[in-house]
Amino acid sequence: MKLSVFKLALLAAFSSTVLANDIVPAAAQSAPILLIDATVHTVTQGTLQSTDVLLVDGKISAIGADLTAPAGAKVVDLSGKHLYPGLIALANQLGLTEIEAVRSTDDTTEVTQTNPDLKAQIAYNADSEVIPTIRSNGFAYSMVYPNGSMLMGQSALMQLDAWNWQDATVSDSVALHLKWPKADLQTSPWRPQKPDDIRKQSAKDLAQLYSYFKTAKAYADAVKAGTQVAVDSRWQAMIPVFAGQKPVFVHADDQRQIEQALQLQQQYGFAMTVVGGRDAWRVAPQLAAAKVSVIYTTPYGIPERADEASSQSFRTPAQLAKAGVKFALSLDGYWDTRNVVFAAGQAISYGLDKDVALRSVTLDAAAIAGVADKIGSIEVGKAATLVVSDGDIFDYLGHKVRYLWIDGRQVDLSSRHTQLRDKYQQRYQHAN
Repeated sequence: MKLSVFKLALLAAFSSTVLANDIVPAAAQSAPILLIDATVHTVTQGTLQSTDVLLVDGKISAIGADLTAPAGAKVVDLSGKHLYPGLIALANQLGLTEIEAVRSTDDTTEVTQTNPDLKAQIAYNADSEVIPTIRSNGFAYSMVYPNGSMLMGQSALMQLDAWNWQDATVSDSVALHLKWPKADLQTSPWRPQKPDDIRKQSAKDLAQLYSYFKTAKAYADAVKAGTQVAVDSRWQAMIPVFAGQKPVFVHADDQRQIEQALQLQQQYGFAMTVVGGRDAWRVAPQLAAAKVSVIYTTPYGIPERADEASSQSFRTPAQLAKAGVKFALSLDGYWDTRNVVFAAGQAISYGLDKDVALRSVTLDAAAIAGVADKIGSIEVGKAATLVVSDGDIFDYLGHKVRYLWIDGRQVDLSSRHTQLRDKYQQRYQHAN
C-alpha cells in the first residue's frame, strides 16, 4: 500500500511537471533585430509607410527606409503589417486578483481607510494566467493600483513579461490613489438608506477625507520644520504629494465628485488625475483649465441619467479631446483589460481622431504614468517595446497580433486561451 501511494504521488508530480503550461519570460535581447518594410505608427511623427526599425540592446536604435542590418542581426519582414508602440493599460487590478470568487487569490484591497503607504506592486503575481491573455492583444504595460476606500495606496507600472514583481516593475510609485466619497443620493437594493441618511453619510465621509489631508499636511510641515519625531508611515508616504513630487489619482465618476475633488486640489495644489470620469465630459472645460488628466474607465458604459444619449459613453473621449483634456482609455478590472484596444476603436467610430485614440493607449497613457520619456512612442532611444498587427489594431476585423517585443525581448504570445483552443481542436480532429 505504501509503495502504491508513493508511486501515485511520484506519477502525479511527474505529470504536473510535464503538463505545466507556465510561459517562460523572454531572455534579454542578445542580438540586433531589424524590422523591415512595416507601416510604422510612430505616434509622434505620424505614420510611416514601408519603414524599417532597428532594435539594439532593448532600445530603438534607428528608424528609416532600407536600413542596413548589423552583423548577426535577426531580420523580420513585416511587409503589409502594422507596427505600434506596445500598448499601455492604466488603472486595473491585473496580477492582483486571479479568481474573484476565491478570496485567497484576491490581493486588491486593504480594510482601513488610510493606506497611502501601501504599494500595489508587492502583491503583483507575475505568474497570473490572466496576464498572457492581455499581452496577446498587444498590451505590454499595466498600471496596477490597490483598491479600497478613501486613501487606497500607491499604484505601480508593470511590464507584462517577467519572472516576479521586481522584474516587472517599471515605476514603483506612480501616484497616490484616492476613492472619492459618494456624492449622489441614488437609492437601490444595494443602497437602501433614505436620501437624507445618504446625504448625511456623504457629508461625514467628505469631512473625514478633509481631516486626513489636514493631518497629513500638518505632518509634512512638521517634518520639513524638523519638529516631527515619531514616524507615521501613512503620512510619511504623503509628503511627496504636498511637495509636488507625486500626483493624486482620484477615483470619481459623478460630476459632483469631480467638482469636489477639484476644490481639494485647489486647496492643496497637488497634481491630479481623475480615474473613472463617467461625467468628465460635463466638466471638461474645468478639467482642461486645471490641467487635470482623465483615465476614462467607462468606454462601454450605459447612461446614468434618463436624459443622456445611449451613446454618451462612446462619445465622451472625443468630447474630452475637443476640450483639450489629456486622457487615457482604460477598463477598471483585470481580465477585461484586453478589450481596451477595442474600446479605442469604438471611440473612433463615435468621433475620436484615430491618432488621438492611439495616443490614449500609448504616449498619453505613458505621460499620465510619468514615463513618457521612456515608452509610448516609436522614437530613437526609447524602449524597444513594439507590437505588430496584421491590420488596424483597433478594428475587430484587422486586429491580429503577430509579434510583441518588450525591451527588445520577443514575448511568447501563447496563453491559457490558446492552449485550450489547441487542445480542443485536437479533440475535434480526432472525433472526425
